Amino acid sequence: MTEHCCMPGRTSGGARTSAAEPARRRASGLVRLEGGTFRMGTDDRDGFPSDGEGPVRAVTLRPFRLASTAVTNARFAAFVKATGYETDAERFGWSYVFHLLVPQAMRASAPSPAATPWWLGIEGAAWHAPEGPGSTVADRQDHPVVHVSWQDAQAYCAWSGGRLPTEAEWEYAARGGLEQARYPWGDELAPRGRHRCNIWQGRFPTHNTEEDGHLATAPVKAYRPNGYGLHNMVGNVWEWCADWFAVDHLARPMEDPRGPDGGESRVLRGGSYLCHDSYCNRYRVAARSSNTPDSSSGNTGFRLAADI
Repeated sequence: MTEHCCMPGRTSGGARTSAAEPARRRASGLVRLEGGTFRMGTDDRDGFPSDGEGPVRAVTLRPFRLASTAVTNARFAAFVKATGYETDAERFGWSYVFHLLVPQAMRASAPSPAATPWWLGIEGAAWHAPEGPGSTVADRQDHPVVHVSWQDAQAYCAWSGGRLPTEAEWEYAARGGLEQARYPWGDELAPRGRHRCNIWQGRFPTHNTEEDGHLATAPVKAYRPNGYGLHNMVGNVWEWCADWFAVDHLARPMEDPRGPDGGESRVLRGGSYLCHDSYCNRYRVAARSSNTPDSSSGNTGFRLAADI
């Protein structure tokens, strides 16, 4: 089981074929990014070298397009309605939910990983019922869809005529044109005392003061966009990338890197509403994580990319 950072993973399952028809539409409404050369990675003293955040290396990208927000519940519902797609969480019959979001009566009986006991395996938890039976996304249509695996994200992208971003594309986009800044808006977490992302405040994992206004997910446009017009590139939900995860990177310049040819886990970027500097300081632009392709949780989503 993958228990990297604040996301547990599955140990069973395997590759899936998409339930969606081959895409017959073009991805639209995406932001055009011109690409070019940027400095990827970090040697920040607050980083995690064991995660493969460094070394800093020059990466050159061709132009591409990226959605200004993560895929919402409304958009994912349209995909499911059009295709009848069943997510991995629905197929397995359960997914991981953060303990404070689960009714008290359900907490004692729900299984949890020993290393991350704040995650509970809740039967019936899925994208349309994020906290399990009785919960709904009816009042969260503009929130990011969660409880989606990498395989689910791939299926949505194929239906939409797009793809997942590569890890290099994701980081280039998240930086918003800033050179080696810690966050998409600069080096200060809360400039002038204003929250710029949805992360944990208080004592993790038992008390969230909700100073930023959110215990769990926030609307996809809850905060100001970065310099490229992209919202919530850090915080809110982890976002799947196309690449397999690896921690060894060449320091030499690269062009349009695609990651290793294989592996056990796929890259996740951006951190989530559960990240806190005492435990998971991975809401920095260069921070990385990973999980197995069929894993899902209540803090993992994705956004759409496309070629030009």
